[in-house]
Amino acid sequence: MLLFREKFGADWLPKVVGDLPAVLVDHAHLERKAATTALNLEKYRDLYPRVEELNAIAIEELQHFQLVLALLKRRGIPFGQPHPSPWITGLMRSIRNGQRHQVIDHLICCAFIEGRSCEKFQFLAAALAGIDDELATFYGSLVESEGNHYATYLLMARDVDEAETARRMDFYLDLDAELIRVPNPLAMLH
Repeated sequence: MLLFREKFGADWLPKVVGDLPAVLVDHAHLERKAATTALNLEKYRDLYPRVEELNAIAIEELQHFQLVLALLKRRGIPFGQPHPSPWITGLMRSIRNGQRHQVIDHLICCAFIEGRSCEKFQFLAAALAGIDDELATFYGSLVESEGNHYATYLLMARDVDEAETARRMDFYLDLDAELIRVPNPLAMLH
């Protein structure tokens, strides 16, 4: 797993555990966006040979979206408007233009989002055990998938250009550390 240069804030876990309905709505939107992002990556020529892998990720993300929607329905939580994540927005704004640079940056951003999800789902699963066992089991069940998506996106970037990916990883590790320190008052996953 990726060794981030900064841990997420100590206030994150109590904040999300304290407002699980908002977190579930946020999670649903993240899964929907992850599915559309996987499909959107298919526009890059360098990824044409990887379309089937990207489709598989999109399908899996849509399945996760459906699972979160089912949780919302069972709990009587309405599916509402998304709130933009300052962390994700900051990552995505850093994507450079130009076919080769853009695909590498886009893949690394996707890898970081999946990697942070993997990390946070592990913490959520542990924190919710005994408090909300259904959600603890649910978040625990997503950890492997998120880790696999992280690895797949990073390997795709390396296949495009290993040296450039290594350079950009260093940039993104610094950017992630900077962005993760920015306070976010909302109860959201990222």
